[in-house]
Amino acid sequence: MAYELYYWPTIQGRGEFIRLALEEAGAEYRDIARLPARPGQGMPAMLACLDGDSTPQAAYAPPVLRDGDMLIGQTPNILLYLGRRLGLAPRAEGGRLWLNQLQLTMADWLTEVHDTHHPLSMNQYYEEQQQAAVLRSADFRATRLPKFLSYFTQVLLSSRGPYLLGTKLTYGDLSLFQMLAGLHYAFPQAMARLAPEYSALSDLHDTVAARPNIAHYLRSKRRIPFNEEGIFRHYPELDG
Repeated sequence: MAYELYYWPTIQGRGEFIRLALEEAGAEYRDIARLPARPGQGMPAMLACLDGDSTPQAAYAPPVLRDGDMLIGQTPNILLYLGRRLGLAPRAEGGRLWLNQLQLTMADWLTEVHDTHHPLSMNQYYEEQQQAAVLRSADFRATRLPKFLSYFTQVLLSSRGPYLLGTKLTYGDLSLFQMLAGLHYAFPQAMARLAPEYSALSDLHDTVAARPNIAHYLRSKRRIPFNEEGIFRHYPELDG
């Protein structure tokens, strides 16, 4: 049976980390909310999987993955589940836990990216908190972004291989690719300045992008373009 992914149909967001893993593995999956609205698919079906009254295992928010009777929420949790099944995680428990730790760190990083344009409230438009966003973004560019880039560079160089865990690609490398691609979209000037200091990360990004399944996906209509509705948003006043 095909995996079923439940996520918003117009943005990459947190669901993209899961799409990349499924695409790299060549796994059969259905992106439910992007399908025509009919029983079992479309936006009504996605919202139904979040309904705690009808689904005991309802997730707090998408993304959600269905595998048969199993319903799983939270991006790192979904990737932890898929990792061994798709051949994108180590067999040894210690390796899987280390990979999950890296994914959780990226989840923290992703939240900080989101908070550059919504530092006060998710219930306010960007324009209502723009002044605070300018201040938050300046701090992110000056301190937080270099700190995360330095950390993952250290992990990558310590692995003695082209990937985070050595010579074999994992879902963590796909997720790091997505983080770097999104940051180049959201903060092109800042990333252009910082990139020469973190050439190992640039090499990883290019290596992942060139993998046959990923390259095909990036050229396809299945890859939703970055836009100003998702987590990675390009506002020139927040870059610098």
